[in-house]
Amino acid sequence: EVQLVESGGGQVQPGGSLRLSCAASGFTVRLSAMSWVRQAPGKGLEWVSAISGINDWTTYADSVKGRFTISRDNAKNTLYLQMNSLKPEDTAVYYCTKASRFPLVTGMEYEYRGQGTQVTVSS
Repeated sequence: EVQLVESGGGQVQPGGSLRLSCAASGFTVRLSAMSWVRQAPGKGLEWVSAISGINDWTTYADSVKGRFTISRDNAKNTLYLQMNSLKPEDTAVYYCTKASRFPLVTGMEYEYRGQGTQVTVSS
């Protein structure tokens, strides 16, 4: 059974940093394309970043490029999202996904999604 469990969210001031984690089970993270998507209050899902299986190619939404970094720890079967220089507009629930392809076209091509972790950027 595939499971994705996110953690690491919280409240941070503008300019601060957070690292989100996504512990995966039921499949091998190293062999799988994975992504992060987010949903801000009152808005739809927005793709944030993706990483390919095996080769670790990465892609980012323009809104987070240069500030966020996606990575994984194969030994821990865990996906990460390092978020720096956070802005109030980054406030959202962040979900990790097991993507169905790489690169993504719409950003919403995923097979499984976790329960999410809340990130709030506010002074």
